[in-house]
Amino acid sequence: MIGVVSFPGSNGDHDALHALTTDVGRAARIVDYRESDLVGFEAIILPGGFSYGDHLRCGAIARFAPVMAAVRRFAEAGGPILGICNGFQVLTEAHLLPGALLRNANLKFHCQRVHVKIERSDTAWTRGMEPNEILMLPIANGDGAYFADAATLAELEREGRVVGRYSDTNGDISHKHNPNGSTNAIAAITNHARNVLGIMPHPERATSDLIGGHDGLKLLRAGLETLDRR
Repeated sequence: MIGVVSFPGSNGDHDALHALTTDVGRAARIVDYRESDLVGFEAIILPGGFSYGDHLRCGAIARFAPVMAAVRRFAEAGGPILGICNGFQVLTEAHLLPGALLRNANLKFHCQRVHVKIERSDTAWTRGMEPNEILMLPIANGDGAYFADAATLAELEREGRVVGRYSDTNGDISHKHNPNGSTNAIAAITNHARNVLGIMPHPERATSDLIGGHDGLKLLRAGLETLDRR
């Protein structure tokens, strides 16, 4: 059973639930933000949206929701966690991932499809993917610019914890193809144990050609196939 956490203001929770149950074919259910026990779940997804209306900062209030204590325990026990867009922001605010997501460089909300080069196939959510595989995924954010101080960035790069970067169709990295102005074109990172992944683009909104593409299935299926090998 996969748990999809729903905060007040989440709007990607049912997208994730549909992708898991219909497109991937796994059992899943919505986890209310007031729940305090995640025992029995195989994996947890923190979905996109605008938790608590993005008041203070994106994810800043959600990190104090009752469910987050259980999410932390789940992560510390090695459970796979995927934070998508606002879920990525919540993970950084909760210090389960380093850095922060800042306002987009041009101060505009972005809603478009982008290319992401997946650089690591050794995380709970990317095992089995091809090295440097290029995914086309949608973004929908106003605060998607990844930032971290120089020491943190150096550590992420040194330890190979940058999982995905914005790129062109060939995987080339350039300012032109970095929609948010993210430092080092970072689109996704993982923690030391590689079981927690934060990604700004939406794989759960790219699971069928009927909605513009199915590249998101590659990431979701890779993550859930990891569960089958545990």
